Amino acid sequence: MTEITASIAKQVSEQISQERLLETAIRLVEIPSPTQGAAEVADCLAEMLQEEDFPVERPEAGWPAAPAVVARYESGQPGRTLQFNGHLDTVHLPFVPPRVKDGILYGSGVSDMKGGVAAAVEALRAVRETGLLSGGSILLTAHDLHEAPWGDGSQVDQLIRAGYVGDAVMLPEYNSDRLNVVGRGLAVLEISVQREGDPVHEVLGGSQQPDVIAAGAELVQRFNELNVQLSDRQHPVAGPESLFVGKIASGEIYNQSPTCFELSGTRRWLPGTDPADVEAEFRAVLAAIEERPGITCQGTFHFVRDAYEVDPEHAAAQSFQSACRAVMGEELPAGFKPFVDDGNTFYALAGIPAITHGPDAKGAHTVEEEVPVAELVRVAQVYALTAIAFCSD
Repeated sequence: MTEITASIAKQVSEQISQERLLETAIRLVEIPSPTQGAAEVADCLAEMLQEEDFPVERPEAGWPAAPAVVARYESGQPGRTLQFNGHLDTVHLPFVPPRVKDGILYGSGVSDMKGGVAAAVEALRAVRETGLLSGGSILLTAHDLHEAPWGDGSQVDQLIRAGYVGDAVMLPEYNSDRLNVVGRGLAVLEISVQREGDPVHEVLGGSQQPDVIAAGAELVQRFNELNVQLSDRQHPVAGPESLFVGKIASGEIYNQSPTCFELSGTRRWLPGTDPADVEAEFRAVLAAIEERPGITCQGTFHFVRDAYEVDPEHAAAQSFQSACRAVMGEELPAGFKPFVDDGNTFYALAGIPAITHGPDAKGAHTVEEEVPVAELVRVAQVYALTAIAFCSD
């Protein structure tokens, strides 16, 4: 691992161009790219990289509608490969064009995560321009199909399976205040409690029908009890496992017996927990509800990502902390990643450490996304220095 000296940090800082970085971010943000519609922005990113003489590949990775973008910078000497991975798609909300005011970049995707992708691109440029990568290489990948429920994450899965993988990966999601050493697994739960027949007025036989709302209430209660039990499954950094109910719905009017009760929520688990056991636990609750006469209970356990854990002593984590010391003056505390991202997938499918670190941005999954330009510059510096430290084996 290369030591990050003050001289190295200074050279990288001098090569990071705020103007160029901001121009890259604006070019990406000004192209609408809701999930399943990132073809044009992917083409734009590929063209920018090709114009700067980076070797670029466009693997379909199971999604020919918007081939992924892969670029590389090789030192020409043996060493490790550090991967920068980001998604180019955004959630399905009204498009907001980019604008800059008082040092803040606004617009669709600036937080999640076109700003972070632009910072990673700038880091790639700076490393090449300094000539400080004494060994190994940097692999940049960008893709569609990230944001659920419109995307299923399959494009990045296919990239990994096709071998577009480094020895460690960094993901510029909007998480800036910690070294994420634990990521919980996630499944989205969708349940429908039903009875046969039609909706019926309360006084015309409705009150004699199997009660889907009562069955749904029991379901909620059982989930709440399970969530209490899950609090005993604790991780010293990530805290407990959980089951969260976020939405319930039933009925059309106050005095009508409905035929359906619907519930949706999430189930999160810790490293070492088998997702198959989590689903079996979920199915057992549904089976208990179906014991009520005239009631059926159907549920979908939509597996999103498995849990993972990073060794803080791994060379990638140590290189990252070295970069943080050089840029911010101190290491970041070890913590857990509150959300699920593609880092979970890289660990599950490739077995490599994944570090989620991006700008201190706001408004992800809203129409009011914003990120300080200075934060994009900081992230570019951290990524470039992490690569210089990590890749030279």
